[in-house]
Amino acid sequence: MKKIILLLTVLIGATICSFAQNGDAVKGIWINDNKDAKMEIYRSGDKYYGKVIWTDNMYESDGRTLRKDEKNSDDVLKNRTIQNMIILSGFTYNDGEWTGGEIYNPKTGKTYKSTMKLSGRNLEIRGYVGIFSKTTTWVRIS
Repeated sequence: MKKIILLLTVLIGATICSFAQNGDAVKGIWINDNKDAKMEIYRSGDKYYGKVIWTDNMYESDGRTLRKDEKNSDDVLKNRTIQNMIILSGFTYNDGEWTGGEIYNPKTGKTYKSTMKLSGRNLEIRGYVGIFSKTTTWVRIS
């Protein structure tokens, strides 16, 4: 009987641990909902960031020159390339959610306050402007 109780305790503990989430669970490679960009999410210190590692429109028409952040309202930032651009910044993990961050949309040149939450293999990213919000869903690819 003691062995059965011990075995059940170990199984329940293992099950709970497997469902427990930690901040690093968001790290990896993700593809956006339009399937036209891949991002890598990583941790630096106690914050989480995401950078663009591929887009289907990465190069200018010459096929060699990397596209620039031309929609950015900051003239200094307009010269940075889309490749390796940090579009998620400053997220901290708290009780199953990554909060306090921002998401930058290079298609519009706008930055939004943001939160992220994992749902299986999907990452739900919500951007906020005042009382309005929009959620985009990325899918983990590695």
